[in-house]
Amino acid sequence: MANQMYPFEKNRYYPGKMLTSADFQAEQDYFVNRMRFSNVLMYGSGIVCGLGTFSLDDLSILIESGVAIDGEGREIIVDNSVVKKLSAIDGFDSLKTDRAVLCLKYNEKEVHSVYSVNSTGNASKEYEYNRISEGYELFLTDKDDLKPDYVAETEFLVRERIMKSDNFLVEVMLPGYVSKDRNVRLELVVTKLTDADVELTMDGLLETPLFMSSTGENIIAVECSGLKLKKGETWSKEYWMKVMPADVEDTAVILRSGSAHAYENDTAVPTANSFHIKVIMSDATPLELVTNRISMLNLEMMAIGSRNDYIRLAEIKLLRTDNAYVIDRIIEDGVKKYITAPGQEYMRNHFISYYEKDVDIMERIEVQQGPADVRSETKERKSGPEVATGILEIPLGRNVQPGDVKFSGEITHGLGKGNVYVQLGYEHIDHDESLGMDAKNTVYGNPALFETGEEKVDAEVAVKVLNDKGSFVAAAKMNRSVNYLVLTYRWVAIKFPAGNDLDMPGDYYDKSISAETPTVVLGLKESHYFGVRFHNMPQSSIAYELTAPGSGEISADGIYVAPAKEGVYEIRIYCTDMPVVCTYAYAIVKKITGDETEA
Repeated sequence: MANQMYPFEKNRYYPGKMLTSADFQAEQDYFVNRMRFSNVLMYGSGIVCGLGTFSLDDLSILIESGVAIDGEGREIIVDNSVVKKLSAIDGFDSLKTDRAVLCLKYNEKEVHSVYSVNSTGNASKEYEYNRISEGYELFLTDKDDLKPDYVAETEFLVRERIMKSDNFLVEVMLPGYVSKDRNVRLELVVTKLTDADVELTMDGLLETPLFMSSTGENIIAVECSGLKLKKGETWSKEYWMKVMPADVEDTAVILRSGSAHAYENDTAVPTANSFHIKVIMSDATPLELVTNRISMLNLEMMAIGSRNDYIRLAEIKLLRTDNAYVIDRIIEDGVKKYITAPGQEYMRNHFISYYEKDVDIMERIEVQQGPADVRSETKERKSGPEVATGILEIPLGRNVQPGDVKFSGEITHGLGKGNVYVQLGYEHIDHDESLGMDAKNTVYGNPALFETGEEKVDAEVAVKVLNDKGSFVAAAKMNRSVNYLVLTYRWVAIKFPAGNDLDMPGDYYDKSISAETPTVVLGLKESHYFGVRFHNMPQSSIAYELTAPGSGEISADGIYVAPAKEGVYEIRIYCTDMPVVCTYAYAIVKKITGDETEA
């Protein structure tokens, strides 16, 4: 496939056609190339059977008979077991390290010399070879000189870098497609890039909105401590999660802003401040999901994945001196790649491993949360109160005097017609010493009670609800003169069910939710997952909304993306089956300098 042997051409025969050697060659090429094309697509490349490699003594190895298929679909047949001195194998004299890889390669040889009848007086062409023998050759090469195998996981697994220094590369890897209500594996992968004698210590927090860890949390702490590797070595650690059966198309795994720290020999090295990995949610089973993704690989991608024209048989570790060598040991595990039928089975088994785990993650979660039948004991609830909120402004104009009454425009609360209760809260900005910046505050009632030396508005407010129109108008009577041109209020509207459903408040009395991180500081365009804690109630479906336009973006699973503008932004979080059970979280968005990021 690497030589692009398609589209195929075959002979067309007709009466009187004169056949030449080129026609017979085309006949052979057609069938040979089609067979090799099918081999690559149906079986892939690797060892079909046999080809075990053993050390006979300190200088010699045994390669057993067997069959392999290379990246171009050619069958390589070792018909008899063969014994070889290591020094007699091609490439031995060019080895530079003590880590060699023994490889098998397809080889053709012309045989059976015969007299050429049509030599046309050319002495050099008096004899021709009558056959081509398909065989093999062995060669040795340094492990570091081999090209890495292309694995199609780059199209299925998604990676994101936590850090990269001169010595180490640290990445997080998981499938870009997951099955709802199934387990999935996330990996922390560390690769050593140099021979430097340094050890790595690293930690970070991953927020997983729709993935539940074995501890029942939406957070995974990834870490490694005192890790020492050789150049080219890879270390990994797996974390299993349960995918929640949410009705969304995609979710994300987020590196919490500023949570990652890394040290090489106690010296801090830079890390990513934050990242956002998008993951597609699917109702398909893991087997269907993996099979579909593999089958979507196009011919170009398949050709890339099958480009190697050799087969790795074993890694040979040598003990070498200036003028001698000894075979220390032969390593086959992790070097050989075996073909399973059909050809996609190798990738399928590799990917399906990301969904198989003996431990029941949800069983652990239920043990921590309490009896498994907590949810079943919760009685079916009637629809509760509806809640809406927003911002309104009352223009004052210039030279407003005590006793003046000013009105807002007509506000549509969105809860429809009927009896609706509306409460106003005065919203203003104060300097918050704990945050080191200005922060938004809302006071329901008399703002003068919270006098802090800064001028506060002193006004009586009232609300006129237009029940038949589904709207309201707010009024403010000034008790003293102020320098404001506009008063800003937060309004909250509540519509309770009618009739016998009015006893609903008892259903959610003493139940509440709270944000795990009520206030978070983010850089421009950074992401953060707002997790939720439930108090005196079982976990239930949660919804998120921004209370003001231009506040950024928030997904259905609570992933907030900050806007490109500094400020304090509010996020409302509420239970979808009991909207009155709600809470608020705040994102302080500002430009994060290099010093702040490192800290």
